[in-house]
Amino acid sequence: MKLLINEVLQKVSNAKTKPQKVKILQQHNTPALRSILIANFDESIVSMLPVGEVPYVPNDAPEGTEHTVLEKEYRKLYLFFKGGSSTLKQSRREELFIQMLEGLTEGEAEVLALIKDKKLGKRWKVTKACVQEAFPSINWGNRS
Repeated sequence: MKLLINEVLQKVSNAKTKPQKVKILQQHNTPALRSILIANFDESIVSMLPVGEVPYVPNDAPEGTEHTVLEKEYRKLYLFFKGGSSTLKQSRREELFIQMLEGLTEGEAEVLALIKDKKLGKRWKVTKACVQEAFPSINWGNRS
């Protein structure tokens, strides 16, 4: 069974050495995981959402029975970052973000809420250097 993104991050966080962390990231390499890590660590990607706590109701459905997963929802992340959708009204952008959070498991919602403020590393022991080593093909900071 495929791990949820928060479960992958927990495994990385639990790993004792950088090579172990890199290996875990590579083993669970998906477009969704890479997109989440890029959104968190690439300084050129700027959130269009307010900083701080997000007023949403965590989905208390047991993991595995949730309505949606980041593996599918990550394709909509562009809506929440500068350059993604300039026609979207700010109130609608925030509403969509809250709806996405409420549809995810509590753990994956936490991932999403943290990347909005680039704070993934505050919760899980994962660094940009580790991500860069795991995915050397990522072109950091050179996005239009």
